[in-house]
Amino acid sequence: MTVLPDHLAPGLRVVFCGTAPGLISAARGHYYAGPGNRFWPFLHEAGFVPERLEPTADARVTEHGIGLTDLVKTMAQSHDKGLPYDVPRLEAAITQHRPRWLAFTSKEAGKAAARHLGERPPGLGEQDWTFGGAQVFVLPSPSGRNQGRASYDGRPTRLEWWRELAVLARQREE
Repeated sequence: MTVLPDHLAPGLRVVFCGTAPGLISAARGHYYAGPGNRFWPFLHEAGFVPERLEPTADARVTEHGIGLTDLVKTMAQSHDKGLPYDVPRLEAAITQHRPRWLAFTSKEAGKAAARHLGERPPGLGEQDWTFGGAQVFVLPSPSGRNQGRASYDGRPTRLEWWRELAVLARQREE
């Protein structure tokens, strides 16, 4: 049983990978569909897509050179603790589809991948290791529960990290 299908294609610019679908996203059948989740606004405001997309358009992201997946494909969650992360499945998918960037949409997801590779737990931003051949970037979670902090690893807003990845993804295209 897959809660949400992967939206992947060969040669994408960026694949965004979360930990597991939230309960509301699973119920609605679309990625990042919970109230207060900023994924879709950040995607547009950072410059990944020319118009703001809604969660119901998640299957169309590959048209914009973007992919979506999660580390847990078999269940929805309301927390990130004790989940059955399938990092080998993610690594196989990334190796197969060869995106330029793999962006984890939380430190927890980035930590799971780093552990799998024997790397140190990552902070936010560009990492000095690759995963399945893709450059790695760790983003602050777009979840509504991850807002209002004074700082996100030294940056005043989460959006600044998303914009940095968008710039890097464009630079590496040229």
